[in-house]
Amino acid sequence: MIGIFVMSDLGRVLVLAGGLSHERDVSLRSGRRVADALRSVGVEVEQRDVDASLVDRLREDPPDAVFPVLHGVTGEDGALRQVLDLYGVPYVGADAAACRTAFDKPVASTVVGNAGLHTPASVVLGHDTFRELGAAALMEAVVSQIGLPLVVKPARGGSALGASIVRSADELPAAMVNSYSYGPVALIEQYVDGTEVAVTVVDTGDGPRALPAVEIRPDSGFYDYEARYTAGATQFVVPARLEPEAAGACAAAAVQAHQALGLRDLSRTDLVVDAAGVPWFLEVNVAPGMTETSLVPLAAEAAGIELGVLCRDLLATAAAR
Repeated sequence: MIGIFVMSDLGRVLVLAGGLSHERDVSLRSGRRVADALRSVGVEVEQRDVDASLVDRLREDPPDAVFPVLHGVTGEDGALRQVLDLYGVPYVGADAAACRTAFDKPVASTVVGNAGLHTPASVVLGHDTFRELGAAALMEAVVSQIGLPLVVKPARGGSALGASIVRSADELPAAMVNSYSYGPVALIEQYVDGTEVAVTVVDTGDGPRALPAVEIRPDSGFYDYEARYTAGATQFVVPARLEPEAAGACAAAAVQAHQALGLRDLSRTDLVVDAAGVPWFLEVNVAPGMTETSLVPLAAEAAGIELGVLCRDLLATAAAR
């Protein structure tokens, strides 16, 4: 159904970006990109931050549809979408309940694992437990169970903030401290060696479908915050250089994760493809980045879809619900 809607179908659109999470700056960049893309296809757009005046605006002068591009807490944990639901304002993306599930990485991993996807072995430790029960003993047990290398990251959050690769046991304490600086719960998981890819799933009314996978090759070897948002720090290859069978498996895995988590409209699933061509689920994003270095616009371009057309059609689908 991509491309069949026109400006009159949408009316006034509100792009919400910013917020107060650690990912505020990235969100503002995403918001500008989405707003500019929509204007390029003739949509009347207002971009605004999320503050105390938003509720009055939703109540007194509601937009016809909202495109939320807030990242991190409040943007992806379902809170903002719950407010939009309260005021009956349609929006692009998963509803509040699905966001709560997807945003919590350990919970999302359990759900998609139960649906049949491969997920890394993992341990989840809250900061209080880690501190009160003896950090040294716990770290020894973690390394013994999961092995090295491993990845430590906040259980809730995005943009790889607070994430580290741990290659030796003496690196684990600093990685845990780094993770806890961004959230009270740390996810420690098996490091899966392979090709990292991101697969965007879109649904403009005719069912979810995967766009071409984007292969991620950071110069530093780790796709952290700097590698994600510094121009030239990461090489992106789209379509990813995968064997056809592995590419198909990645597309199927992303759609399966999207459906298992009850998502809608738009999501991006991050995977690692091992040497056998098997995709391993890492996490899913319900409000993926839309900046100049983000992966959804790259995937759309590779699929021959103009970003403004894609955003417009996603809004039209939301408005028609």
